[in-house]
Amino acid sequence: MSKVGFKFYNFKTLSSTNDKARELAKDRKYNLVVTAEKQKRGRGRFGRKWSSGLGGLYMTLLLKEDNLDNVRYLTFIAGVSVARTIKKFTDLNAEVKWPNDVLINNKKICGILTETVTGKENYALVGIGVNVNQGKFPKNITQIATSLKIESNKDYNLDKITKIIIKNFNSLYKYYNGEKYDKIIGIWKKHSHTLGKKIRAETLSGDFIGKAVDVDDNCNLILRLNDGKLKKIVEGDISVI
Repeated sequence: MSKVGFKFYNFKTLSSTNDKARELAKDRKYNLVVTAEKQKRGRGRFGRKWSSGLGGLYMTLLLKEDNLDNVRYLTFIAGVSVARTIKKFTDLNAEVKWPNDVLINNKKICGILTETVTGKENYALVGIGVNVNQGKFPKNITQIATSLKIESNKDYNLDKITKIIIKNFNSLYKYYNGEKYDKIIGIWKKHSHTLGKKIRAETLSGDFIGKAVDVDDNCNLILRLNDGKLKKIVEGDISVI
């Protein structure tokens, strides 16, 4: 299957679109898109709070998946889909940062949170938050976050952007269904902000500094450390230094 058909659920306010999608997943035989105008408890990786006021785009794709072992590729697909959408609507250069962000001018404009639901049926939840029409952010994130409005001084139609993100997602999802994961990795690399940069990776096993030289077949980041050795980063936070 190369294209996914979605049933849309649109809300004014939710705790989070991922939480609502998880609730709606029970006994569903079709894929869903859950959107909200704002989230009360939007979150990112590791339970971090995601600023989710009016003006942003908040949605979750609920995908029925038999095998949940490869959902990390869905995060890459979502990131590229957002980056391509931004390039379509603006003159801005959007890039993907490993593992789950989209940046413009080195500031975060999108975060992706991929979760799973297991049980009688298995589902992947791909949560996507894009800063679109916000004119400002809380002081604690002003230096690291941006929006399409801040970068271009324009307002955008959230429905149109949502539909194009989903269209772009569908165009890449065919590779996921066809298990052509190398294609997904290759496309992600073309949009990468991370590769080629000297970075600090903060992980549960310690901090590592090196040049980001590759992403392997399992979406892990490969660093070349100062001593020349290669280090595989499976999970963690990275920053350019």
